[in-house]
Formats: sequence, C-alpha cells, structure tokens
Amino acid sequence: MNDHADPVAGLKQTLAEAARQTDQTLAEILPAPTGLHARVQEAMRYAVFAGGKRLRPFLVLSSAALFGAPQARALRVAAAIEALHTYSLVHDDLPCMDDDDLRRGQPTTHRKFDEATAVLAGDALLTLSFEILAHPDTHPDAEVRCQLVALLAKAGGSEGMIGGQMMDIDAPNREHTPDEVILLQRMKTGALFEFSCEAGAILGGGTIEDRQRLRGYARDFGLAFQITDDLIDVTSSAEAAGKAVGKDQDQGKATLVSIHGVEGARRQAEELAAAAADAVAVYGPVAEPLRLLPYYLIGRET
Repeated sequence: MNDHADPVAGLKQTLAEAARQTDQTLAEILPAPTGLHARVQEAMRYAVFAGGKRLRPFLVLSSAALFGAPQARALRVAAAIEALHTYSLVHDDLPCMDDDDLRRGQPTTHRKFDEATAVLAGDALLTLSFEILAHPDTHPDAEVRCQLVALLAKAGGSEGMIGGQMMDIDAPNREHTPDEVILLQRMKTGALFEFSCEAGAILGGGTIEDRQRLRGYARDFGLAFQITDDLIDVTSSAEAAGKAVGKDQDQGKATLVSIHGVEGARRQAEELAAAAADAVAVYGPVAEPLRLLPYYLIGRET
C-alpha cells in the first residue's frame, strides 16, 4: 500500500481476494456430489459456500507471505482450516448444541437438509481437512506436512477448540472468573487463529521465534475478535448480524462484556488489537494486512 492509498479499502480488497482464492481452491478440492451418497456432499458444499469472512484462510495466506511461502501451498492450508472451521459451525448449530436456525443469514445446514445429514457433513469436512494437509501438493516435505497435521489436530481437539466448546456448554452452570473466560475464548476461538498464523511460518520455514511471535499475535487478535463478537451479541439485531443475537445473556453465559460492561470490553478489545499489531510490526510492510486487521475487525457490526 502506498502512502496515499486508503488502508481500510486496501485491506478490504486483500480480504476479498483471499476469500475468492480460497473459495476457488475449496471448489476444486471438495468432492462433487455424485452417486447414492451425493446428499452429504451437497450438504458439505452448502455449508462451506454459505458465506463467511474467510478470516482463517486470510491469516494463513498473510502469515505465509511473511516468509515467501508459495501461495498454492498456502491456499491448500487455507482450504483445510476453512473446512475444519465450517465443520465446527455445522455442529455448533445443531439442536443438541446451540440450536440455531440461521448462519451467515442463511438457514443452518440441519435446517436446509436434516440433522443426520448435517452431522455427517460436519464429520466429512473435519476429515477432509486432514486429507488436504497430508497431500504432497500441500508441501513436498513429509515432515512439514506432519507438523501441520499435528498442529491442526491439537488446535481442533480437546486442548483447543473442542475443549473450549465443552467449557462453553458448561458455562451456564457455573460462574467464571475473567481469566477463565479468557481461557475459554482462547481455546474455543483462538486456537484455530493460532494454527492459521503459525501454519504460515511452518510453510515458509520460519524460526521458532517467528512461530511464537505469530501465536502471540493470534492470541491477542483472537480475543479481540471474540470480544467484538460478544459485543455484537449484546448490541446488534439478528438482521444485521445474520444470526440469532442475545443468546449468551439468555443462557446466562459469562463473557468479558457481561463482566466488564460494553465500554470496558470495547477498551480491552482496542488494547488487544494494538498489542497484536505491534507483534507483527517487526516484519515491515509485508505485514501491513496483519497489522491492520485487528483494528478493522473490532469496528465491525456483523
């Protein structure tokens, strides 16, 4: 970006291009609906292409660019993380979990199809994510592929996203301290952001220090993102948000918004965004999209 360009406009364009390229890669990788089992493949495609910001793919592509990793490889990792993220949304929306009828302004997968098909579609997207990472097209070095597989398994497992989801389900039954809420959010939402950023360093041969720096960026960015999500749940409408709102309060779940109030939570999100931006400043102009992203997202309304 040059000095005269609008940074926000430039970031929006970069986000849109990352989403377009990720969608193109997903369209090529996802199985085409065929045969007697076509319904589950239709549901997979419906869930994946129902919209979304493609933030995790953007983080993969932007972090990989810091180290000059080939974009074709980064796009495969981006597709893998989006497949796993989409599986988690499909399952989160089920009646036995959050029981949501809308996702990204569209009927949730179990509403569009049925519960059993939604469960199977989520399972298929989860396993597809590891199939993508394990393929030689993702990286010619099997050791790199194994690192990516292991990192995503941990991020998406009981010590990461699934563990955070379990804490979230349990949340209405107990009072959480601010530190416990932060732990919940870092596991439930932040773990996949951490994978997305660290994966770029792994693809590009970054150092241990690079990986740690990008994990720190992702932790701060992820928590700022979640606080903003919780603010939207309190202050927005279902039409504007594209999903049900007010559910955390209705279910008695503790969030940093309920603990610190709207203004206190906004201040914390701003501080976290600044910390995230500072963490990647060392990489210079190539890190500008990563630096701007936290500020841009804490101002969102959907």
